[in-house]
Amino acid sequence: MFIKNAWYVACYPEDIQDKPLGRTICGEKIVFYRGKENKVAAVEDFCPHRGAPLSLGYVEDGNLVCGYHGLVMGCEGKTISMPAQRVNGFPCNKRYAAVEKFGFIWVWPGDRALADESKLPILEWADHPEWSYGGGLFHINCDYRLMVDNLMDLTHETYVHSSSIGQKEIDEALPVTKVDGDHVITERYIENVIAPPFWQMALRCNHLADDVAVDRWQRCHFVAPSNVHIEVGVAHAGHGGYHAPKEKKVSSIVVDFISPETETSHWYFWGMARNFQQDNPTLTDLIREGQGKIFTEDLEMLEQQQQNILRNPHRQLLMLNIDAGGVQSRKVIDRLLAQESTLTPETTKHKFPNIRVI
Repeated sequence: MFIKNAWYVACYPEDIQDKPLGRTICGEKIVFYRGKENKVAAVEDFCPHRGAPLSLGYVEDGNLVCGYHGLVMGCEGKTISMPAQRVNGFPCNKRYAAVEKFGFIWVWPGDRALADESKLPILEWADHPEWSYGGGLFHINCDYRLMVDNLMDLTHETYVHSSSIGQKEIDEALPVTKVDGDHVITERYIENVIAPPFWQMALRCNHLADDVAVDRWQRCHFVAPSNVHIEVGVAHAGHGGYHAPKEKKVSSIVVDFISPETETSHWYFWGMARNFQQDNPTLTDLIREGQGKIFTEDLEMLEQQQQNILRNPHRQLLMLNIDAGGVQSRKVIDRLLAQESTLTPETTKHKFPNIRVI
C-alpha cells in the first residue's frame, strides 16, 4: 500500500535536538536521533536484547542507549556494548537513509541502497531570501490517500471552510486536471469575486485594498509519493489574475507533505510559503494560526470519513468530475506501487545502473 522507495518527511530538525524520536513511517517503526558530528541517523526502533523501543532511551557520545538495560547502539545499527554483557554476536538493526534538508528531516523507508538525494522534491521557496515559511504538524487517523483526495479537490472549501477561505463561486468554476508523468495538476480560476476573509486579511497585510473585486486561483500539484503543493492567491480584478504583477496580488504556496504511518493514519506536515511581506514574523504567525484552524476542520471531516468507510466496506464511493485530481493521483500511486513490487536485485541493476545493490 505504501511506496517505500521514496523520500518522506519524518520530523522537524528541532524534534531530535536533545533526545531520540520514535515515529512510524510507511509501517516501519523508526527511531531518529543525532549521531556523531550532529548528523541525522535512523534505525529500527527495536532493541535487539528484549525488544524495547530504542526511542525511549537517550543519546550519548553520538550513540543510542536503550533506556531499558543500557544497550549501546551505533548509527550503523550495530550493537557496540552493554554493561557487564557480551554483545558481539548481536544482529544489526535495520538502518534507514535519512537526510536533513529544506528545514525537514527526510527518511527513505525502503531499500537504503536505492536512496538518492537528487530525488528529493525541488522546493523553490526553501532557503530563498524572497520567501518566508511557517507551518505545523497534525497526526490524522485516516488513510493518507483520503488527504490527497481532499487537497486535489478544493470544492470542499465552500462547505468545510465557509468562514475562512470558502466561497460559493468555487462551486461554479469547474477545475481542469492534467497529468504529466508522475505529476498531476488540477487548476481552478475564479474571476471578479469578493475575496473571502482569509484572503482579505492577506490583501490588507500587503497594503492592498480588500473590498474590491479580485481574480482568484488554485493550482494543485500532486507529486509522488504523497506530496501536494497548491499555488493559491488573489489579484485585483482585471490585472491578469495568476499572472498579475506582484504589486497587484498576494500569492503563496500551500505546502503539504503527507507521510503515511499505517493503513489508516498519517503524519501531515502543513504550511504556507509566501513571497510577500517575507520579513514580517507577525504575519507568519497570523497565517500559521489561520491555517491551523482551517486544517483542523479538515481533520475532523477526514477522520469521520475514514470511520464511515471502515464501517461500510461494501459501499462503492462515487466519482464525479471534481474528483479527477484525486483519481489521477491514485492512479500514479497504484502504478508506482506495482513497479516497486516487481523490483528484484537483478531488475534494480537495470533500473538504477549507478546504484550498488546489496
